[in-house]
Amino acid sequence: MLHLHTLWYIIIAFFWTGFFVLEGFDFGVGMLHAIVGRTDEERNAALESIGPFWDANEVWLIVAGAGTFAAFPGWYATMFSALYLALVLVLAALMARGVSFEFRDKLTDPRWRRAWKWATIVGSALIPLLLGVGLGDLVHGLPIDSSHEYTGNFIDLLTPYGLWTGATLLILSLLHGATFLMLKTTGDVRARSATAARIMVWPSLGAILGFMIWTRTISGDHFPSTLIVLGVLAVLGAGYLIHAKQDGLAFTASAVAIGVCLISIFVALSPNVMVSSTSSAYNLTASNTASGHYALVVMTVVALLLAPVVLLYQGWSFHVFRGRVGGGHAKQPPETPPASPATAPVDG
Repeated sequence: MLHLHTLWYIIIAFFWTGFFVLEGFDFGVGMLHAIVGRTDEERNAALESIGPFWDANEVWLIVAGAGTFAAFPGWYATMFSALYLALVLVLAALMARGVSFEFRDKLTDPRWRRAWKWATIVGSALIPLLLGVGLGDLVHGLPIDSSHEYTGNFIDLLTPYGLWTGATLLILSLLHGATFLMLKTTGDVRARSATAARIMVWPSLGAILGFMIWTRTISGDHFPSTLIVLGVLAVLGAGYLIHAKQDGLAFTASAVAIGVCLISIFVALSPNVMVSSTSSAYNLTASNTASGHYALVVMTVVALLLAPVVLLYQGWSFHVFRGRVGGGHAKQPPETPPASPATAPVDG
C-alpha cells in the first residue's frame, strides 16, 4: 500500500524534475544568447524563443517549494533554514534575470544593454548551479542535530558532491538550451546553436557519468544501475541526433538527460528527505517530517483536480507558440497561397 507521505514525496520529486526539464532550456538560452547571437537582432531572436515560456516554467519551482511546505513542514523548516543564504542568492538571480528580459530594450545605450545582457547570463547560470548544490547536499548530508536543526555554516554547504551536482545541472542546461535553440530559431542563430550543442555533448557526458557513479557510491545498492545507463544513453543520443539534424528528437533526448539527473537525486535520497552528516539517527525522513493524514488527503484531492489543468495549459502554450523565431520575429505562414500561373497577372 502506498502511504500518502510516500505519494507526496513522489509528487515533490515530479515538481523538481518538471522544473528543470522545462526551465533548464530557459537557463541554457539565457547563458548562450550572447554567443549564438552576434547582433542585437539575433540576441533578441534567441530570447524571444523562450519569451512565451520562461515565467510559466518558473511556477514549477514555486509549486515545489509550496508543496514541500504543506506536505513536509519538518523538511521545509530544516532545508530552508540550512540553505537560507543560498536561496536568497537564487531569489536575487531569478529577479535579476526576469527584470533583464523586460528592461534590456528600454534604452539603446550600449552600456545599458550590456549590463542587462550580463544580468541574463549570470542569473541564468547561478540558478541551476545553486539549486543543484542544494539538492546535492540533501543526498550528501549536512550537519543536523537531534532536533533537526542545521548546525553548520555557509561553507558547509559547499560539499564536493553538491558542487558536482550543481555543475552537472548547469552543463546539462547549456546542452538543453542549445537543442531548444536549434528547434526554435533559423539562420545563423540556429547554425551557431547547433555548433554549441555539439560542443556541449562531451562535457555533458563527462558530467552526467561522474554524477551517476558518485551518486551510486553514496546511496549504495538501492540506486538502480538502469538510471546510469539511461542518463548516459540520453546524452549520447542527443549527440547523435544533433549531428543528424533531428532537432525535435535532440531536444527530447536532452530533456531526458536532465530529467534522469533529477530523478536520480530523489531515488538516491529516499526514504530520507535530508541526510544528517552528524548521525544517521538524525536523518529527516518522509514519514517523520510529513503533515497529518487529513492535510495530505485534502492536498491529494486538490492536486488531482488541478494538476491536469496545469499540464493541459502548459501543453497548449507549447502548441500555440511552436513556430520558429528568426530575425527577431516569429515566422508566420503566408495568409494566402501564391497565385498560380493561370491566374497570375501578365505584364503588358
